[in-house]
Amino acid sequence: MRVIRPALSRRTLLRGAGAAMALPFLEAMMPSARAADVASRPKRLQVFYSPNGMTMPGFQPTDIGADFTLPPTLEPLAPHRADIAVISGLGHPQAAAMGDRPAGHGRSCPAFLTGTHVKQTEGPDIRAGVSMDQVFAAHLGDATQLTSLELGIDQASLLGSCDINYSCAYTNGISWLTPSVPLPVEANPRAVFERLFGDGDVSDEAGRLAQLRRQSSILDFVMEDTRRLSTQLGMEDRRKLDEYLDATRAIEKRIQRSASSPATGQAASMQQPAGIPGDFAEHVKLMIDLQVLAMQADITRVGTFMIGRELSNRTYPEIGVPDSHHMLSHHGNNPEKMAQLAKINRYHMEFFAYYLQRMKEGRDGEGSLLDRTLVIRGSAFGDSNEHDYMDLPVVVAGGLVKGGRHVRVEKGTTMSNLMLAGLNALDVRAASFGDSTAPLRELTDA
Repeated sequence: MRVIRPALSRRTLLRGAGAAMALPFLEAMMPSARAADVASRPKRLQVFYSPNGMTMPGFQPTDIGADFTLPPTLEPLAPHRADIAVISGLGHPQAAAMGDRPAGHGRSCPAFLTGTHVKQTEGPDIRAGVSMDQVFAAHLGDATQLTSLELGIDQASLLGSCDINYSCAYTNGISWLTPSVPLPVEANPRAVFERLFGDGDVSDEAGRLAQLRRQSSILDFVMEDTRRLSTQLGMEDRRKLDEYLDATRAIEKRIQRSASSPATGQAASMQQPAGIPGDFAEHVKLMIDLQVLAMQADITRVGTFMIGRELSNRTYPEIGVPDSHHMLSHHGNNPEKMAQLAKINRYHMEFFAYYLQRMKEGRDGEGSLLDRTLVIRGSAFGDSNEHDYMDLPVVVAGGLVKGGRHVRVEKGTTMSNLMLAGLNALDVRAASFGDSTAPLRELTDA
């Protein structure tokens, strides 16, 4: 007599003393008849944001359609050409001054995912709009442990104004839960790991130092539960679980290394949270890996990642750029400065390529995480020297859109149309979003 086990609950956790780990999406969590059905997999949204605009000649393809040539800034995306669509001409009319004082960053950054004209203020009475990612998160409800995950590289500026007449709240992040509540960006990988896996309270300095001294793994605490669960899984699910646990342990080791490195030790004296790598590239890849791990475990299906805070003055000596990013973005058409800015733009694009590759490597049934994810990559400006918010550098990717092409829409078409079409592709039947006029048909047209 054949025994048919009930489907494993999507809420199943691996538990141990002081630890709880979510599981990746397993075949055992679905009725057997639908286990291999790609269309039954959950849909996801990821947003990758670069600050301070772009050198558009290095970014924007000159030819339209499937035979477009990747310009220098986009060359790192060559392995993912079939998965991406470059969309030119989109802008944010709501980022215009409309009688307010000049301050491009303070209006354009919050408009990026909201499509709204923000209130000019340096005080607590900030106001923007609900961002696209949070509309989708609200649609999903409590389907996952975390409704969304907002990650970045730069620590937030909390006091005063970061752009003239505009609160730092407008440039710290891109996600808005409500028109008056921006969601904070987390830049410390240790804090993200603890949030994902609930491995104790590290809110105080003593707790954080204790965590740094601990070299045991969260996997040690859930080992017994892991063994018990493995007996209930088929061969493919056991393989997937092993890959997930290996990835978790690898990330944990990297966090431990960064927490005990000399660079981190020096940073501790400056009150920097432990766990932030001293190396920029390692920091970015670690945060991306955490975001992908959160999707793989279905801890969340909504994420944003800022590779830099708007107005970032980071320098990049590792690629031969000793001058600050924001200063170079106002290059005054100086060829040397434009060349340095183009290096930064391409460097950031290399990390976006890594982001896509990691999602391709994350398995989701017979497909990958990328197959069921809408990915939006962009900046609040096109030509940074002009603060041009009406021709943005936008790339969309993932299996929910048609890739392998360059699409040009009428210049100034509101980006809210893309976000509305994206929400529809994510099964959010919204009639409008921000200042949209209609869903952008070019997003999903075959």
